[in-house]
Amino acid sequence: MNKIRKDWTDIKSNDSWAIFKIMSEFVEAYERMSKIGPCVTIFGSARTKPENPYYQIAVEIAEKLAYAGYGVITGGGPGIMEAGNKGARNNGGKSVGLNIDLPFEQSHNPYIDQEHNLEFDYFFVRKVIFVKYSQAFVIMPGGFGTMDELFEALTLVQTRKINHRPIILVGKSYWTGLVQWIEEQMLGEEHNISQEDVSLYHMVDTAQEAFDYIDKFYESHDLTPNF
Repeated sequence: MNKIRKDWTDIKSNDSWAIFKIMSEFVEAYERMSKIGPCVTIFGSARTKPENPYYQIAVEIAEKLAYAGYGVITGGGPGIMEAGNKGARNNGGKSVGLNIDLPFEQSHNPYIDQEHNLEFDYFFVRKVIFVKYSQAFVIMPGGFGTMDELFEALTLVQTRKINHRPIILVGKSYWTGLVQWIEEQMLGEEHNISQEDVSLYHMVDTAQEAFDYIDKFYESHDLTPNF
């Protein structure tokens, strides 16, 4: 037996037992989220401070969504996530936090409804819940995690693994460089996506524009879970 195989064989694995923990996270989240009703997820950086204009825009978007009857889902941490939950709370909407223990997010923000505060150990379980129960995805400026969430949503809509949902990029000055690269390189130079794929996202600058895009979309689409 070579060294690599021997070292790997010597590792004691609890993989089989982990399945039960994963299942329990799914079961609890499905049970709790299914009772909330239509929601919109707001993604964005945990590092955005309250004095940042994007923080206030996220608050305003969430306020408008709550007034219209949507719940607001965030990752439950500080920054943009806090802003989204705060806006939902301001207008009496359902304020949902899908929390996970991360180095820069040591605790959930104070604006999440106690009954809608969920804790996860597994990133992939948490991402499934974001996707399953969101009627739209509002993407505020953020880092690697926000990019991951953006491209997850785009991929699932592109491949029709979930229903078509609004994917809104807030902050044209932040997103224009990425969008240009997608359209010039992914589409134009390398032909790695189709022309119709660039219609899957929509850039805006204001809270009103973001809300109006979602509102108009649901004039002709049903509010349903995604799978």
